[in-house]
Amino acid sequence: MLSLLKRWGFSILLLPACFYFVLHRGEYTLLDNFHLIVHEAGHLFFSFFGTFIQFLGGTLMQLIIPVLLLIIFFKSAMPKGMQISFFLLGHSLINVSVYAADARTQVLPLLGNGKHDWAYLLNEMNLLNFDEQVGFVFFSLAILFFVIALIFPAHSMAE
Repeated sequence: MLSLLKRWGFSILLLPACFYFVLHRGEYTLLDNFHLIVHEAGHLFFSFFGTFIQFLGGTLMQLIIPVLLLIIFFKSAMPKGMQISFFLLGHSLINVSVYAADARTQVLPLLGNGKHDWAYLLNEMNLLNFDEQVGFVFFSLAILFFVIALIFPAHSMAE
């Protein structure tokens, strides 16, 4: 019983957070502050690669940072760190899903010059009318990464 709790305990702790973020999609939380800082840094970092990539850079950085953490934790053989990375990636994708789905209505408060990244990006790709569908794809990916984070301990059961 103790080994089962040791293996699945962290997943049990993550489970309520995953449910909360899925059920309360779009509600701003403290974790969104982290993603906002990373997002804005992404615009600066990718500003050297042209306008389209600069607009995409915020989202790219939001997704790159959890993936980099995942790689670091994988190389360090830290499974709980990997679980946190999958969770962060899922939460970041929820954040992106809300932003992308807001492209036409633009009701979200924005920082800086007030230009909506996803309105620009989707308009450039002639997909602006599909903003809600694009948001749904990101939301679906978020749920997938939450599930991966939660079932990750099963990976070591096969060993």
